Formats: sequence, C-alpha cells, structure tokens
Amino acid sequence: MDTLVSNAVLRRELDAPFEVSAEAIEFYQKNGYVKLKNVLSPEVLAYYGDIITELVFRLNTLIKPMEERTTYERAFLQIMNLWREDDRAKEFVFSKRLAKIATDLMGVQGVRLYHDQALYKEPSGGITPWHADQFYWPLATPKTVTVWIPLQETPMEMGPLAFAEGSQHVEIGRNLEISDESEQLLSEALQRENFPLNDTPFELGEVSFHAGWTFHRAGPNVSSQPRKVMTMIYMDKDQTITKPRNRYQQDDWQTWLDSFPVGSRPESEKNPVLFSY
Repeated sequence: MDTLVSNAVLRRELDAPFEVSAEAIEFYQKNGYVKLKNVLSPEVLAYYGDIITELVFRLNTLIKPMEERTTYERAFLQIMNLWREDDRAKEFVFSKRLAKIATDLMGVQGVRLYHDQALYKEPSGGITPWHADQFYWPLATPKTVTVWIPLQETPMEMGPLAFAEGSQHVEIGRNLEISDESEQLLSEALQRENFPLNDTPFELGEVSFHAGWTFHRAGPNVSSQPRKVMTMIYMDKDQTITKPRNRYQQDDWQTWLDSFPVGSRPESEKNPVLFSY
C-alpha cells in the first residue's frame, strides 16, 4: 500500500504546475534555450530513471565495440518512443508539468509530442557533435522545443549538453546532419560569429529546454558511469507538416508523424496533445 501511495505522489508531481518566471521565458526567447533548477525531485528521477534505464538496456541493439562505431554511434545509445513500450514510462513522457513549461517558453496555447528518446552516453562514449535538431523534422514553423532531463547529477566529465546562445536566429549550418563535418564546420562558424557558449554542469533535478534550431553539442563521457538522459520533443499543437526536405525528414514523416498529409496538423495517435490552455 505504501508503494502505491508513494507512486501516486510521484505521478502528481509530474502533473503539478511549475511556474516559469518571466525572466526564464525572456531568456529562452532570446537565447534559444534555458536551464531550470529543481524541476523534478530526486525521488521522481530515481523511480522513473530506473524504469527508463531498464527499457534502454532491454531494447538497445547497438552492441558493437566502441572502437568499431561511427561518431554518431559513439555519442550515445538512442532508444525512442519509450511511452509506447511501458505504461510507467508513459507517465513520465506525458508529464503535464514539463509540457506546460514547453508551452509557456514557446508562447503557444499547447503542445503535442513529436517523440521521446532516451540518450545514454556510455563510459568512454564520444562527443555529440554540434547540430540543430530541426534539420531532421518536416515541420513548418520553429515552434519546437526539446526538454533534456539528466537522470543523475551531470558534471563536466559526463558530457553535459552545451548551447550556442542565440544561434536559433541564424541560417548557418541548417543543412548539416550530426557528424564529424557538422562538428568542425559549426564549431568554426559559431566561434567566428562570437556566439556565447554555455557548457555548465547540470545539478540533480535541473533540466534544459532548447529550441529546434538552437545549435548544441556535448562533450565525451570520461567518467566511469553512464550519462543517463531522457528527452521529449514538443511541437506547437497547431504545428503543420511540411514537405520533407531531406531523407531524414522523409523517414521522420513516416515514422513519427504516421505520414499524415503535408499541410495538415500532425494529429496521429503518435502525436497526442500533452498540454493545452
């Protein structure tokens, strides 16, 4: 009985409102990301983190030795749409608290889920190269945001996410997939344009939200523990699907948007509205 009661308390936390300050919204709109402290309790992260970790290692198919992997494969184990695999993972992914924060930061009336993904950077895992997520998404507007949730404290040696502040406003590098090339070209371009870099560690309970066109990267994991991270990608509930502009967007259109018609809202059962005013 105590376990049932405690689980209910954790579920209530996931849905309880978290008030985002006007300063945080202004910072996000200007810089394309924001880091927020104490969004989730250690108890929520421990309980759902164990569930997510079990799913990641059960569903993972990337078992090649690190030295035989590509740069992308060395960056992390990537498992998507955990909410369709486990009802408890669904509770976490469908958190109204996190979806409301995404809604408030973007200044929209509500958000849909694009998809979730766990990103586990193993010990000795390599860098995550500079990239912008929306390169991969056949969506008409930049009203998209990803929440990045470390399931443990994430010091520098684990490879916390780093952001190029204000880079969501520029057109450079929008045709680059995540790769060694994107790391080199974007590193040079972002330095040349003097974008400030935020690569600070994450405290336990601290999460970040970044816009779809904000350039970001992560360092290698040189610690002895995996860097466990869960993410959800949100889009404006009134977002529309655009014609895919590359093969990755074509794949995403079919996989995550159920090939819903170009020009329509992504109203597939895979893209539920998670929060709406």
